[in-house]
Amino acid sequence: MKLSEMKSAEHVLAEQLKDPAFREEWERTALARAVAARVVAYRTREGLSQAALARKMGVSQPLIARLELGEHEPTLTTLTRLSRCLGLEFHIDIAPNSLQITA
Repeated sequence: MKLSEMKSAEHVLAEQLKDPAFREEWERTALARAVAARVVAYRTREGLSQAALARKMGVSQPLIARLELGEHEPTLTTLTRLSRCLGLEFHIDIAPNSLQITA
């Protein structure tokens, strides 16, 4: 297959979101994915390994790995620790049919 024939990530996601079960899981993990992206971006920007970030936060490296997977919703305690230790801001807007996180 030629590179020009490959589907974009956005196209693949749009196709997958047509499946109700996939869409439900995608929506359920929205917060976790958003937090994961912020943690990975921070760690990359600062040139830290997962272990170094864990030491900075006073948590275990496996916790950082789980956060970066974006599959499990972080607790408010974890979000607070991320904010205090790393200076990250999280603004979470929860409504009956939506959940949004912004910096």
